[in-house]
Amino acid sequence: MELVWVVPAAGVAAILFAFWLAWDVLRRDTGSEKMQEIAGMIFEGAMAFLRRQYRTIAIMAALTAVAIFLIVGGVSEGVKEITRGSGGDIGFGDTVVERWEEALLTGIAFLVGAVASALSGFVGMYIAVRSNVRTAAAAQKSLKEAITVSLRGGAVSGFLVVAMSLLGVSGIFLVYSRLLGNPPEIAPFLIVGFGFGASFVALFAQLGGGIYTKAADMGADLVGKVEAGIPEDDPRNAAVVADLVGDNVGDCAGRGADLFESMSAENIGAMILGVAIYAVSGDIEWILFPLVLRSFGIMATMAGLLSVSFFAARELKNPMQPLNGGYYVVSVLSVIGLFITTKVMLGDAWYWFFFCGLVGIATGISFVYITQYYTSGNWRPVQEIARASRTGPATNIVIGTAVGFETTAATAISIGLALVLSFWLGSRADIAGVPGFTTGVFGTAVATMGMLMSAAYILAMDTFGPITDNAGGINEMSGAPESARHITDALDAVGNTTKALTKGYAVASAGLAAFLLFSAYLDKVKERLGLPLTEQLPIDLSNVDVFVGALLGVMLVFLFSSLAIRAVGRAAGTIIEEVRRQFRDDPGIMAGTSRPDYGRAVDITARAALREMVLPGILAVGMPVVVGLVFRFTRETHLEVAGVQIEDPSGWLAVAGLLMVGTIGGIMLATFLNNSGGAWDNAKKYIEAGSLHDETGAVIAKGTDIHAAAVVGDTVGDPFKDTAGPSLHVLVKLLSTITLVLAPLFIAS
Repeated sequence: MELVWVVPAAGVAAILFAFWLAWDVLRRDTGSEKMQEIAGMIFEGAMAFLRRQYRTIAIMAALTAVAIFLIVGGVSEGVKEITRGSGGDIGFGDTVVERWEEALLTGIAFLVGAVASALSGFVGMYIAVRSNVRTAAAAQKSLKEAITVSLRGGAVSGFLVVAMSLLGVSGIFLVYSRLLGNPPEIAPFLIVGFGFGASFVALFAQLGGGIYTKAADMGADLVGKVEAGIPEDDPRNAAVVADLVGDNVGDCAGRGADLFESMSAENIGAMILGVAIYAVSGDIEWILFPLVLRSFGIMATMAGLLSVSFFAARELKNPMQPLNGGYYVVSVLSVIGLFITTKVMLGDAWYWFFFCGLVGIATGISFVYITQYYTSGNWRPVQEIARASRTGPATNIVIGTAVGFETTAATAISIGLALVLSFWLGSRADIAGVPGFTTGVFGTAVATMGMLMSAAYILAMDTFGPITDNAGGINEMSGAPESARHITDALDAVGNTTKALTKGYAVASAGLAAFLLFSAYLDKVKERLGLPLTEQLPIDLSNVDVFVGALLGVMLVFLFSSLAIRAVGRAAGTIIEEVRRQFRDDPGIMAGTSRPDYGRAVDITARAALREMVLPGILAVGMPVVVGLVFRFTRETHLEVAGVQIEDPSGWLAVAGLLMVGTIGGIMLATFLNNSGGAWDNAKKYIEAGSLHDETGAVIAKGTDIHAAAVVGDTVGDPFKDTAGPSLHVLVKLLSTITLVLAPLFIAS
């Protein structure tokens, strides 16, 4: 217990550090009156959308909390104490938490997780939309100033999200165990609702924000750049403010909620996996370890963030280098924190778990390089797409699609290698009375926690993207000097890469967490069936229930993506028609004598996005419930596990197949969507930067047919990388958290 004090200390320190960063950003120069006017419109539009969106989500969350209370109270048998049998098996004894108390505590945890998730996204985005104009003003001074302001503005979101996740999970664990008097080993089973609440809000926040941002982006690009032939972020385009608003509600608020639920769900899953070892050893450290390790990650990130200014002062050409330098500092300090935590908390076999954590940290670094390779203009894939634009949009799209499919190989190999290696290392840990399978699964949890130690820094780099994008738009619309626009253009290109890095990081963490959360679901099933925690359940794809559940899981991933992309197309259609109408009805807009109605464009896009997010969201939440219930009540089968006859296991088996294979399919499809979209985007920027030449060596410039082909490819990739792909990150973890909470519903009594 020596290190437990680190958890509240790190959480409070992260909040205070975030406040200091916010103060440091908000005290800086806000530029000219014109720049402030444009920034004010972006701020008002973003906050209006979030208020409307969260009102919708709040209603759905309240109804879901009531449903959870009724379902868990109606079908659960309560939570049983964990016992150790004479043969060493870790089983279950008498009920210590009655079913309606369990239902109430689960429902409350759901609401707390939902509120914390919404608040983390809202607060982070508030600072981000205040940072854009200050970054634009800083770009008129130097590259170093612009990087410092934009990264620190993004880091406010990163530190608040990590702090709220850490304090939220540890706080509710403390309340449910110490204050309510429940045994500490059953508290993780009671707080799973926190992860479900975080996932629920994150799904709709990411989905609604993603639909909004890409609908506005497509409207601005297709009508402005392609049809009217005016520059990007031209003030004559009615959709340009909606586009700048969308950068924030999608990439700031949406991604903040995404990583909040990632950290929360994976912390809880790792705590559940630590219960089996705690039951043997009696050391509570096995349950609290994920929280302590996350705390050291926060401290490492603080140092890494402050080091960026040092690197920026020495790098005057490539803005990505200072950001990479800060990430390396975070990684090195994370290794030191991992060493201290495992050495102090995990007993004599600590070194095996230290190596597991190193695997996770190395996996995070590898995904930074993999994503940079596939989405940065410095490497073959993006350059290949740009060259394909010479022969038109069709070849651009064909090559971009091929690049997206290619990226799945590196993702699958990296995640698979990390899981196999961390499981093998964990299974080597010799803990008396604990089988190697249990320590192996815990080893994968340590790898996941090791990777997520840098989550706050990764989120800061993600939010850096929309801040710099907004800064470029503000400079363009306000007529800032060419030198300032050159800096913001360079930062915007880097921002596209950092946003892609975050998505790759989120996919990798989802991949590692998939096994962790799947194992936690099986532990929940064992608890309901009264089976030993150390017993392996036979989840066999040759079982027809598992196979069909798996088939439906993959179908869910593709159908969900279809609905999300179609939603962007329909919402984009509304904003395209509005921009065309304004050009048609008021010729003074193109002449520069009239001002477009920005507010109407923002409102139309917001209403369309919120309307379109409901159906795919309901599909994601409802599908595992429907599959579990249909198989439970229509199939009569039997299963024997550890000499125990289990009646009608089809419900939880089918859900296990859906969860396991649906998650795998979601990770692969998200990789394709994220990286193909990011590569298309930077192929366009590669051309706009003057890096592509024709056969004679002449630079291919903006406004050419080749550039137009790249714009079309970028537009196709927009809903891939900013709507469907990021929403799949949330979907695969939502499947895990909803099945954890509703597991009793799928198990025959």
